[in-house]
Amino acid sequence: MTVLVTGGAGYIGSHMVYALVDAGERVVVLDNLTTGFDWAVAKGVPIVVGQTGDQALVAKLLAEHRVDAVIHFAASIVVPDSVADPLGYYRNNTVNSRALIETAIKGGVRHFIFSSTAAVYGNPARVPVGEDDATVPMSPYGSSKLMTEIMLRDAGLAHGLQHVILRYFNVAGADPLGRTGQSTKGATHLIKVAVETALGLRPKMDVFGTDYATPDGTCIRDYIHVSDLARAHSDALAHLRGGGASVTLNCGYGRGFSVLEVIDTVKRVSGVDFEVEFAERRPGDPARIVAASDRIRATLAWQPQFDDLQTIVAHALAWERRLSDRAR
Repeated sequence: MTVLVTGGAGYIGSHMVYALVDAGERVVVLDNLTTGFDWAVAKGVPIVVGQTGDQALVAKLLAEHRVDAVIHFAASIVVPDSVADPLGYYRNNTVNSRALIETAIKGGVRHFIFSSTAAVYGNPARVPVGEDDATVPMSPYGSSKLMTEIMLRDAGLAHGLQHVILRYFNVAGADPLGRTGQSTKGATHLIKVAVETALGLRPKMDVFGTDYATPDGTCIRDYIHVSDLARAHSDALAHLRGGGASVTLNCGYGRGFSVLEVIDTVKRVSGVDFEVEFAERRPGDPARIVAASDRIRATLAWQPQFDDLQTIVAHALAWERRLSDRAR
């Protein structure tokens, strides 16, 4: 049987494909290549270019490749963009996901793993935030993901589709073997932007908001290494295949760093004191969000290997240098 990875040519998806291939799994990728790259997919893995909402295409793909599990990454992910274009985000993240879930059920898919987000929590009343805490998204991005969570749970109960919903915190870093990394031009991830600035690919970087109720006034986030996140998906798949119940789990380390702490770490690891400017807050950004991660560790026996900010930054820096060499 085969695992379908939607968005498998993107940042997180390409790491997942490598993890599955490394484990000897059969994999097929569905990606519209809007933000992904065909070269980022592991060699030998077939890529189908198309939309998750194209039910005829997806049904054909499921049947031809005998897909029994779907790992669904494909989504639009930039919070400020979702504020400017909410309907586009609801179409891509919610409407297309509804179509994919329906097609998966009709196609006999047994297991479904959904890439969700900590943005479903909004600005949590307590930190670390747990899976049972209130979900009050502050952006259409967060709302679009929460809607898909609700649909997946309801469809799972109605049709027996076993699933794991993984709520990501801030994903960063790159494959330690240098095979893939964050490659999207104009990406808004903090560590990606800081590393690009350190390498002279940006003249400066902006810090959005310095008046939050945090020790240094900048937002605090829980940064998880992308390879540890991919491992969480592999563990989730093993959980479902072993008869485990459907579950929603946070993916984070349980501790946070401020924007200024991250920038200082990038400066220290890169050895470059790059220019930083301060700007107004962006809409939709909560002040502080850190994962309560006890449940994923207990449920999946998940053991992170790269829970260290300097390591995350070093891997991101190494990938950015490789990407720059590739562009020459």
